[in-house]
Amino acid sequence: MKKVINAPENVVSEMLSGMEKAHGDIIRVVAEHNLVVRADAPVSGKVALVSGGGSGHEPTHGGYVGAGMLDAACAGSVFTSPTPDQMLEATKAVDGGAGVFYVVKNYTGDVLNFEMAGELAEAEGIQTDYVVVNDDVAVEDSTYTSGRRGIAGTIFVHKICGAAADDGKDLSGIKELAERVNANVRTMGMSLTSCIPPEAGEPIFEIADDEMEIGMGIHGEPGIERKKIEPANEIVDQLLGKILSDNVDFSGSEVAVMVNGLGGTPPMELYIAYSHVADVLEREGITVYGRPYVGDYMTSLEMAGFSVTLLKLDEEMKGYLTAPCKVAAGRPF
Repeated sequence: MKKVINAPENVVSEMLSGMEKAHGDIIRVVAEHNLVVRADAPVSGKVALVSGGGSGHEPTHGGYVGAGMLDAACAGSVFTSPTPDQMLEATKAVDGGAGVFYVVKNYTGDVLNFEMAGELAEAEGIQTDYVVVNDDVAVEDSTYTSGRRGIAGTIFVHKICGAAADDGKDLSGIKELAERVNANVRTMGMSLTSCIPPEAGEPIFEIADDEMEIGMGIHGEPGIERKKIEPANEIVDQLLGKILSDNVDFSGSEVAVMVNGLGGTPPMELYIAYSHVADVLEREGITVYGRPYVGDYMTSLEMAGFSVTLLKLDEEMKGYLTAPCKVAAGRPF
């Protein structure tokens, strides 16, 4: 294992310390609970958005804390759900009196722990609600999951609902919008390599140098097929084919598009993939709205690979997607 770390057991706390030192004008860190919190939180009268999950997916989730996106993010250990106590502390730290909304990726630990945190918060007089994001079209009922996994499409929920909350939408309105985004977003990914969690010190799975896995999950969960590596255009055709044949009718629509790197794929390769994504969408009569989002949005440590996400947009989503935000991840939107 070759990593730029000190001690494996300290990677999360030291990462958060670095984030706070680098972005102290945007965020603050609650070190005893491994929380990233919007610097000006709580914002009175605004619905607060909280998300979180295992570390190792950066810039998800802490990188999206700030004005126009999340109010707080809970950082679990690498690939491990945060605890209900962490989530409750995040809830209390950002509650501005209008309720707290949880954006939860569909992994069993995340769902159970956020549900428990919501119950604890309600007992303390804080109104909560949540959405479970399940945008991955690859498999159902995978490792860690009942139903479809939540992956990179979650970032569109963060952005659109975060902007809506800053715009003054109430808790029930945020819930409806989040469910509408989730119902219209679909993602499919692939990987070329495994990755090495620092405390494990070894790859989480083995894959041959000439192989790729189609439909790989962000924790290394198996996909739908392992096969010999193919040219980029053929890989994109497989990913988009699965997305476009799912139960969202993208034909004739305007979409937000994300080509998301998993941590070990250089921008050169992501743009090669996006070039063919754009060609396929044009051929299918699907219009890319605004700019495409090409880069590392939700990673799996140093895994090589990428995912493609399409979000079918309506007019309200368009306005919130392009609204300004200021987050630690820089200018992801």
